Amino acid sequence: MFGGGIPELPAENYPNKTTIPRMDFLFLFLFYLASVLIGVVLICICSKTHCLKGLVGRGTQVFSYIIPECLQRAMLKLLHYLFHTRNHTFIILHLILQGMIYTEYTWEILGYCQELEFSLYYLLLPYLLLIVNLIFFTLSCVTNPGTITKANELLLLQVYEFDEVMFPKNMKCSTCDLRKPARSKHCSVCNRCVHRFDHHCVWVNNCIGAWNTRYFLLYLLTLTTSAATMAVVSTVFLVQLVVVSDFYLETYVDDLGHFQVVDTVFLIQYLFLTFPRIVFLLGFVMVLTFLLGGYLCFALYLAATNQTTNEWYKGDRAWYQHCPYMAQPPSAEPQVYQNIHSHGLWSNLREIFLPAAHYERKKK
Repeated sequence: MFGGGIPELPAENYPNKTTIPRMDFLFLFLFYLASVLIGVVLICICSKTHCLKGLVGRGTQVFSYIIPECLQRAMLKLLHYLFHTRNHTFIILHLILQGMIYTEYTWEILGYCQELEFSLYYLLLPYLLLIVNLIFFTLSCVTNPGTITKANELLLLQVYEFDEVMFPKNMKCSTCDLRKPARSKHCSVCNRCVHRFDHHCVWVNNCIGAWNTRYFLLYLLTLTTSAATMAVVSTVFLVQLVVVSDFYLETYVDDLGHFQVVDTVFLIQYLFLTFPRIVFLLGFVMVLTFLLGGYLCFALYLAATNQTTNEWYKGDRAWYQHCPYMAQPPSAEPQVYQNIHSHGLWSNLREIFLPAAHYERKKK
């Protein structure tokens, strides 16, 4: 089964003098993880201060001198199709990636864990989370996010107050020819106005708005939990394997010819050389857990404070106007957006997860 039983970790088979420096793998993995996390943080900061558009513009100018014009046009058409039109590319990509991860988990880890007598409920938890995740993923894809029409325009105008800063009264959408309720926005990808617009998500090929924010949060929660569960199972499997084989009690000869006790760094690199696919899967789901977990925390923060991504992005203008590194006109006065829609944690969450009840109260 899966390679003929539980593999062993004999230390004497490890090449002791011809091996690469034992810090290489761990250093490269930590460098990769740090680079990804720093990159995400920098993108968030740059997007908040509008630096990202300037960097992208300058990068485009540089590449325009290198890349042929015909190739530039093809790339622009591809990018426009992927990010500015509704298509199922990222849905298919999402399902392929998820299928590959679960196939690798099943093929590489499940059989070994059964031989190590892991609890079956523990091993099947990622599959249960997968089923729940696919349900909320589907609901996020197909649920109407809150499209504003002539039929519901008057009702939606009464749901939220106008703050006269970000959402002034009597504004009209030039594309839809409809009055814009507070907290709404016209999505250029879907070509419709969406009530309580949060953002357009390419992964679900749909806007996230008043009616499907709850499904999107639960989809994100189950996706993060499933990645974390796989990481835990993979880690426990490798630890149990080391304990069963007593490999941590062995010694090895370092590059200088000295006997050394197996330590954590040596053990991680040796496991990578012995089980590269399992350790790579573990590293991938760990990075995925960090990234998804960070985004989940951000989304939960917005839900708890009754903000949308659109409002968060546009609202806090004082942050970059007071930043000493940002150039601004001397006469510019900072405009601080005040969130008038937050009414306490439970009320905010109830508005997201029970939107029908919230709208019924507004009718009365």
